[in-house]
Parts: sequence; structure tokens; C-alpha cells
Amino acid sequence: MTEYDAITFSQDGAVARITLNRPDAANGMNDTMTRELADAAKRCDTTAVKVVVLTGSGRFFCAGGDLKSFASAPSRGAYIKGVADDLHRAISTFARTDAVLITAVNGTAAGAGFSLAITGDLVLAAESATFTMAYTKVGLSPDGSSSYYLPRLVGLRKAQELMLTNRTLTAAEAVQWGLATDVVPDAELGERAAGLAEKVAAGARGSGGAVKSLLLNSLKNSLEEQMELEGRLIADRADSPDGREGVDAFLAKRRPEFA
Repeated sequence: MTEYDAITFSQDGAVARITLNRPDAANGMNDTMTRELADAAKRCDTTAVKVVVLTGSGRFFCAGGDLKSFASAPSRGAYIKGVADDLHRAISTFARTDAVLITAVNGTAAGAGFSLAITGDLVLAAESATFTMAYTKVGLSPDGSSSYYLPRLVGLRKAQELMLTNRTLTAAEAVQWGLATDVVPDAELGERAAGLAEKVAAGARGSGGAVKSLLLNSLKNSLEEQMELEGRLIADRADSPDGREGVDAFLAKRRPEFA
């Protein structure tokens, strides 16, 4: 267990677990939390980690930025920019590492918490979880990559609705809208996230990373550019130890043993 002040971090085999751990402040993001989250993301960017499970402690996943810390800063703008920069560094690392990110949304995800929740490659939402942007409600604007991911996940019109009206979605609605992968009974969220993590961790790390890279580039590439990327990545996987093991195991009708 690595010691942090605002999060917890642990690793069991190929699965790393990060918990936002300011339950008395609704897991609100301050400079300490986002700095530590960026550091934890960097720790996960290694071949020893195949899956990262990210969740919150207490009743909230994350209620967004800690407005009390924002208000007490000598320069609110400079303070918020620093918090956002560290959060964005964490999100960028999670997006580009080969490790698959599972967000287990245990409660309310608001503001930057909403933004962070939907960055998961797989998103499990507890039945009691809710999702709301909430930025304009306090005179702010979105951060945490939501202006990138939301239009891609739900389309421009629905992204506008969520950002401008601060509509709150239930966990079931989040699945219907394409923001979450599945709804899980509250009491089963931890177990389901752990089971999903183990299932993904049994696969080839590089294959998961290739999927993430392909999808991340798919909306900016032309058809030909995307197919070229597909060709290069599948060729790279075919020559990799895991790729060779996967094909050989299939032909031998046995379970593959990936690194």
C-alpha cells in the first residue's frame, strides 16, 4: 500500500486499485488529490499493471472540485488551473497507458467527478450512482476532458443538454445514454469490479493498449489513416510474445498464458 493523503493506492498482481479518499469532503478534488492522482496514474504506466480500478470512498464517487479550497486560495484562477492541470495529466496517462481503466462509480459523480468517471475504458455504476455536470451551476466551465469525451459518447446535442442544463442522470440512464457500461447493485459493486478486473487482467496487456490507441485515434483519422494504424498495430501484436502465445494456444486448443 502506497501512502497518500487524499487517495489510496494498492496493487495486487497485475491489478492496481485507486480510491478517492476524502469522504468527509464528498471526495472533492483539491490540489493534493489531483497531484496524487497524477502520481498514481504514472505508477500504473508500467508493464506490471494490466488493469486499474478507480473508485471513491463513502457515499460519493466524487462531487467535483472542492469549492472551499478554491475559495480560500490567494488566486482562485491560478489554483483551479493547477488542479485542472494535474487532473488532466492523470487522465492523459490513463488514456495512453496499455492498462485498462475501470471506473467503479459508487455514488454521485458531479463536475470533475463526472468527467473522471466517464474516462474509464469500462464504467460500472452502482444503482444509487448519479451523474451531473454541475459546472455552470456555480459559474464555471467543464474540465477533466469532458468536452472531449462527452460529444463522442453521447453526441453533441446530448452533451449540450448535460453541460448547459446540469441534468442529473441515474445509473440506468447513464447506461442508456452510453456513459456507463453496466449498472450493479450497490452491495455488489466492489465484487463486480474486482471480477471484471481479473477477467481483463487475464488477457494480453498489449492487446488492450492497442484497442485503446485505435479508439482514441478513430475520430481524428481518415479511413485510410485508421486502417493503416490497424494494420501496423495488428502486425506488431502478431510479432509480440503475447500475440504468438495467443495464436499458438488457439491452434493447440489450450488456454493462453499471457505475460
